[in-house]
Amino acid sequence: MNNQWKGVYPAVTSKFKPDGALDHDEMRRCYRLQIDAGVDGLIVCGSLGESSTLNLQEKLDVLKDAQSVSDGRPVLFTVSEGSTRDAQIAAERAAAMGADGFLALPGLPYKSAPHETIAHFRAIAKAGALPIMIYNNPVAYGVDVTPAMMAEMADEPLITSIKESSDDVRRVTEIVNITGDRYQIFTGVDNLALESFAMGAVGWVAGLVLAFPKETVAIWRLHCAGRHQEALEIYRWFRPLLDVDVSARLVQNIKLVEALVIDSNDRCRLPRLSLQGAERAAIVSLVETALSNRPKIDSSVMA
Repeated sequence: MNNQWKGVYPAVTSKFKPDGALDHDEMRRCYRLQIDAGVDGLIVCGSLGESSTLNLQEKLDVLKDAQSVSDGRPVLFTVSEGSTRDAQIAAERAAAMGADGFLALPGLPYKSAPHETIAHFRAIAKAGALPIMIYNNPVAYGVDVTPAMMAEMADEPLITSIKESSDDVRRVTEIVNITGDRYQIFTGVDNLALESFAMGAVGWVAGLVLAFPKETVAIWRLHCAGRHQEALEIYRWFRPLLDVDVSARLVQNIKLVEALVIDSNDRCRLPRLSLQGAERAAIVSLVETALSNRPKIDSSVMA
């Protein structure tokens, strides 16, 4: 199977009503804003989607919401389960619902050895029979999917891509040097995006895009068009906000930015609570500063 994922793929948040139930109307509204701004696909039920607090049926319901507004663009379903068997079941169910592929994590919170990690991903590929983007985030999850491991999995055609979130932009070059053009490399760290593009990444699994979709899409498109100075100017403006993605509180941070910029809400599912006090004030200040000098986006870039 030859998929060609590239470009901007928002890792969308899951929206909740005051009673904690999923807010499907608000999810569809927010996801539609992303599609209208020109993103290239959507990724549901990941870390930003509070995956660990959703049961499987809720995750599938979020997938359905995204599919309903995607206009034919790929919708990837995150497979993040503690056991390989549960991951296989999730992949099978999402595939049956028409998911376009998977963002797959190691079996967490167990910190698997390399051979166990590889066996886990191969099992998901077999069960789901759809393309897989491996999510590598050793900083947050303690399991590093190394370039050597990617080379070992190169014989599995359904493993097509990697979301590289090791927080080290040198990793992009290391993957390419070992595996050539075998994999589509996405940056998964908002404040390393433009640096990763320069090293050969072909996409961005983005967070702050949820509040600023046009700016995020413009950075990618300007880069692709060779208009590097224009991309850099927007990226430098964006950088203080992009930094809030690199935090243990990224869910609360980004949901608050969404509430302030696109008139959503910052409700989370317990045990997460919305930001309060100084933490909240710091995000509000960042957003106010960003909005006060928000760049004008060339309409030709967004066409």
